[in-house]
Amino acid sequence: MNKNFALIGASGYIAPRHLQAIKDTDNNLLAALDRFDSVGIMDSYFPNADFFIEPERFDRHLEKLKYDKNIELDFVSICTPNYLHDSHIRMALRRGSDAICEKPLVLNPWNLDALSKMEKETGKRVWNILQLRLHKSIIELKKKVDAAPKDKVFDIDLTYLTSRGNWYYTSWKGDVTKSGGIATNIGVHFYDMLSWIFGDVKENIVHLHTHDRASGYLEFDRARVRWFLSINYNVLPKEIKIKGQRTFRSIKIEGEELEFSEGFTGLHTEVYKGIINGKGFGLEDSRKAIEIVHDIRNSNPIGLKGEYHPLASKKTEKHPFFK
Repeated sequence: MNKNFALIGASGYIAPRHLQAIKDTDNNLLAALDRFDSVGIMDSYFPNADFFIEPERFDRHLEKLKYDKNIELDFVSICTPNYLHDSHIRMALRRGSDAICEKPLVLNPWNLDALSKMEKETGKRVWNILQLRLHKSIIELKKKVDAAPKDKVFDIDLTYLTSRGNWYYTSWKGDVTKSGGIATNIGVHFYDMLSWIFGDVKENIVHLHTHDRASGYLEFDRARVRWFLSINYNVLPKEIKIKGQRTFRSIKIEGEELEFSEGFTGLHTEVYKGIINGKGFGLEDSRKAIEIVHDIRNSNPIGLKGEYHPLASKKTEKHPFFK
């Protein structure tokens, strides 16, 4: 039986992946909400869906569908800025729908506790998009680690560089109180993947944390990880720049590169299939990564001491707005 969806954040960068997933799973989009009206992309997926820029009218419309036309809303997909996720999840649960939310699910661990209470009160669920858990290379890595001797601890270097222009600092992404900072905004999927494969966190050290980069050391039950994240184009390797690319990701395990440059297409759809069948990733699946990024955000960097990532020693740069 087809499910009925609403979507909040229709003009955002990630929204098309959710629209595609709703369409690929043969479901219906009843309505969408966004404060901005640049949502022509909806014509490619659900041209007949109703669209609103005021949340009050959006909520009223969904209520009228329920009481005037007996149309129930099954899911609300949430593609809004990070700091609004908690509020929009609550809106979905109060509306009597499950919530499907982008990363990070929330900014703080205690938000998960409050949402768990709402799940129990409403009987509805909160689902998170943790698509790396469905990537073939990551699944194979987990199998390899699970098959290794139980006392084996893996040494890992994680690097993720995804350059952003000056617009980043004007947008909500550049506001730590709204995005959670670089580690939260671009790193949370990797921390989820690491904790899923290698177990609980034993140590979380931050070496460097500025406006355009963050670096640290994480020790899990079965891994020692030096990590480095940056949105600064100048940090990209020369060979990546020559190719005209603006993103570089690398995971080296025991000195061996994990190949996962491909295979991301369609992962949102696979996550949606699991959710619709009641087998998605819920609140507790998200907890470890949320705790990791919260602790990184609130840690005092110790500088270049101990087991730090090689790129952490690169010369830092001033904020582009305050040179």
